[in-house]
Amino acid sequence: MNLMIVGGGGREHALLEQLRKNPRVEKIYALPGNGGMAAHAECVPIRATDIDGIVAFAVEHAIDFAVIGPDDPLIAGVCDRLRAVGISCFGPSKSAAAIEGSKSFAKNLMRKYGIPTADYAVFDRATEAYAYLAAAKYPLVIKVDGPALGKGVVIAQTREEAFLAVRAMMEDGAFGVSGSRVVVEEYLTGVEASVLAFTDGTTLIPMISALDHKRALDGDLGLNTGGMGALAPNPYYTTELARACMELIYLPTMRAMNAEGKPFSGCLFFGLMLTEHGPKVIEYNCRFGDPETQAVLALLETDLLEVMLAVEAGRLAEVPVRFRAGSACCVVLASEGYPGAYQTGFEISLGDTQEDKSVVVYHAGTKLEQGRLVTSGGRVLGVTALGETARAAQRAAYAAVQRIQFAHAVCRRDIGERAILWAEQGE
Repeated sequence: MNLMIVGGGGREHALLEQLRKNPRVEKIYALPGNGGMAAHAECVPIRATDIDGIVAFAVEHAIDFAVIGPDDPLIAGVCDRLRAVGISCFGPSKSAAAIEGSKSFAKNLMRKYGIPTADYAVFDRATEAYAYLAAAKYPLVIKVDGPALGKGVVIAQTREEAFLAVRAMMEDGAFGVSGSRVVVEEYLTGVEASVLAFTDGTTLIPMISALDHKRALDGDLGLNTGGMGALAPNPYYTTELARACMELIYLPTMRAMNAEGKPFSGCLFFGLMLTEHGPKVIEYNCRFGDPETQAVLALLETDLLEVMLAVEAGRLAEVPVRFRAGSACCVVLASEGYPGAYQTGFEISLGDTQEDKSVVVYHAGTKLEQGRLVTSGGRVLGVTALGETARAAQRAAYAAVQRIQFAHAVCRRDIGERAILWAEQGE
């Protein structure tokens, strides 16, 4: 089989490492890929947002199966386009991808079908938003309606902060067309959990849970990022919570999308807040999360390609999806300054990490330049380690981080720490 992976981040590298294990795979192309993916895939300089280019390449190179990593091409309808020319792929239709592409659609879906989430209001005009905010209780969460690389979210502690956020989103155009509509939400308290699920629209199989770390700095301080690390499974996500989520959130969401004429096929991401009143949905994503995928797939035992093919064929119920015991911890090594301005082009030394069977270094912002591996993005590497316990996985990940070098490298030093301490004290 000839495979095509669309995207070039750590998530896509993790997908590649799993897909290449299938003995039926002959060739893998990565569009555009990165410096690490180049070891096992042919990287092609076609952007993930170039839908015409992706489709043309797939036809020309007789691609048997395509896997779409990022949200942008899914929201733009790349899977519809590929299927229209006879190419099977893993990912939702354009209409189903609206579950991430429009936060107002997702919130209205949850309200209509009784799926637990934060109370909210939607505004198309800044003046109406200001009037609502003037009388609101704080803190509040303000989100742009459209995709914003995980950064179009402001937790406003005061009315002044809320007004500034709306002005930036709706009047100043800080997030382009994504900010032309905003969603104002009740601020939820609790602990977060990320759960990815395979679904073909009839069957839904959750993967092991993960704990993401969005803030740039230790202690969950600093700016929001695409994610600075992840721990899987999430210690806070108990067996009891898993059962409740399946009954109250996962299956109702799948059925709601079917009822709306938007059946979802692919990976459905549930961003959850585990509150004192039970689990509630913060957001949906229409694809694998990053960096959650790096930790979750490191524990996958079932052949990923076979699962994806079953999803596309509508026979997911026939495939047992299994994960190994133990834990995985992913620590993101980033360029200093991320998510703001940063410099690139620095040579990367991976030390002896490639010989360590308990460690996988997933590449994100890297490229090959005259035979040298150099930095090319904000999030550079996702250093992922396995362990029998969460603590063991965490220690192994940070031990591997110490063996990797590039100029101006930064990382959080507390990935998983709070949850691990909570679990240890509970025992």
